[in-house]
Amino acid sequence: MTASVSPTGGVYIGLGANLPSGIGPPRETLEETVRRIAGSGIEVVRVSPWYESEPVPPSDQPWFVNGVAELRTALRPAALLAVLHGLERDLGRIRRVRWEARVVDLDLLDYRGIVDRSGPPRLPHPRVAERPFVLLPLRDIAPRWRHPETGEGIDASVAALPAGGGIVRRAPESGGMD
Repeated sequence: MTASVSPTGGVYIGLGANLPSGIGPPRETLEETVRRIAGSGIEVVRVSPWYESEPVPPSDQPWFVNGVAELRTALRPAALLAVLHGLERDLGRIRRVRWEARVVDLDLLDYRGIVDRSGPPRLPHPRVAERPFVLLPLRDIAPRWRHPETGEGIDASVAALPAGGGIVRRAPESGGMD
């Protein structure tokens, strides 16, 4: 394991959902997820605006609601991931098939710039630089973030994404499109 610390030195997680849960529609589920993370003794530093995005890979699933949160915690990466997976289970996620529709999905994207491919968890998340539904909300809360392995800044990562991307930012209050 090698460590290279990002400028913010943060812990970032991706949040996503495209099915209703016992809490309600995906956005309400994700907002409750953030409250439960904070209630578990992990400090939620900031949360990005919510985005809606096409499923990846493309399918006939409903679009996802996605966001990114910065956390502050003394938990090591594996312990943090265990807490996140426990919250997923508590909210009704059952893991069956990769890339299936889900009530909640929590991914550990970057843990203080650590690079560790032996995992779990693999750090940074192996597809962090490929996904607009991760990079756009991450840029909203960490505009100076750099990829721990490549050193590439987030603006360059966003610019390298394929055109289109099937993603829209939601307005903060009204829930309407920006």
